[in-house]
Amino acid sequence: MRAAGAVTDSRFCHERLLDDTTQAAFFRMSEEFAMTAAESDSAVLPSYDLTMPPLVRFGTGRVTEVGEVAATLGRRIWLVTGGSSYVASGAKSGLESSLTAAGLPAVVVAQSAGEPTVSQLATALAGLPPERADVVVVAVGGGATIDFAKALAALATNVSVASTAEAEAAVIDRLEGVGRSLPITQPPLPVIAVPTTAGTGAEATRNAVISCPDRRFKKSLRSPLMVPRAAIIDPALTRSCSRATTAAAGLDCLTQLIEAFICRKRWSLPQALVLEAFPRAFAALPKVLAVPDDEPARAALAHAAFISGVALGNSGLGLAHGVAAALGVECGTPHGLACALLLPVALRINQHESQAELARLDATLGGPPVPADEAASRFVGRLEALCLQAGVPTRLSEVGLRADRLDWLAENSGGNSMRGNPVQLSTPALRDLLATVL
Repeated sequence: MRAAGAVTDSRFCHERLLDDTTQAAFFRMSEEFAMTAAESDSAVLPSYDLTMPPLVRFGTGRVTEVGEVAATLGRRIWLVTGGSSYVASGAKSGLESSLTAAGLPAVVVAQSAGEPTVSQLATALAGLPPERADVVVVAVGGGATIDFAKALAALATNVSVASTAEAEAAVIDRLEGVGRSLPITQPPLPVIAVPTTAGTGAEATRNAVISCPDRRFKKSLRSPLMVPRAAIIDPALTRSCSRATTAAAGLDCLTQLIEAFICRKRWSLPQALVLEAFPRAFAALPKVLAVPDDEPARAALAHAAFISGVALGNSGLGLAHGVAAALGVECGTPHGLACALLLPVALRINQHESQAELARLDATLGGPPVPADEAASRFVGRLEALCLQAGVPTRLSEVGLRADRLDWLAENSGGNSMRGNPVQLSTPALRDLLATVL
């Protein structure tokens, strides 16, 4: 990491995020964690695994460093890009110039079109160039593009296919809960993730979400080996996002931070990261929605999105994400929008069980001290107000869900995310809860 003194006004880098006020608040939070640990009944720190990209470069303009990083990992580049975002974000010229300067030939092997599907992934897999030595996969786009790239890089070294049909079978056999659930055993091709949205945190996670409209599922390809080898996070690349995309991505980020903080598998290190990033992101999202060119606010959101990926990848999620996946299958609702719609629902059902954690998050947002139950309630109200300000739908029917599909939605909202929810709900109980927001 660069020394703080090296940061200039024209280059907004990671170190600028930690101003004196924030550092003081972060140290207070760290002290609170230390006190909590000291008061714990357990005298032994439990064992844990921590996964995240081994290299992270954050700051405005750092997309021009992709070539330098890629040259340490291989000699040829496979690009996986979004649709219009590759050009509109401004990533194309800077990234390609950096690859040329590093002497790295590049070819586009896939272009995402919305959330990746089994069919799209199979087509790309079957069409990959046969020579794969010294290849680095560079993903430039939103979370869907990065997931596409992570899945493609993993399958490229773990399966051998001669046709699209064989590729589809190979994909399905490695998704959680479908096919044969075969593991990823060989190291994937190295992936460099360059996000152009600030929301999913896919640049830090170990999974790729893949949907199958024909079989009506959305499942993950998952392995610790799938964490990108590097994340190059340039907040300026998010400027081309529409207001709707910015809002949905930002609320997805906040949902991930909250659910990772309160989930059943929560633990202190991801929680400490959330406490640093959450209040900054909460304040930044309304600023960016009002003033799209607010550079510090965009940087705060991009930073928080990365932290949300680290947090969820090392703790877990909850109800909002569990239902959002099924809602996406049923109604085609974009993931970020689905999470934003379901966030108030998830907060309300978990409010009592997660009272202490929600009160701690509320304390980071300021306001007079109040008892924990009041603080948790205030926090829920704050998030509901932010969702309304962002223009998020409040009813499932607004995104196309019919009453006669509530049973299907509840039955298909299982998986890792729901298992991590603080309050465990039976399928009938979940159905009744969702009916309240139909």
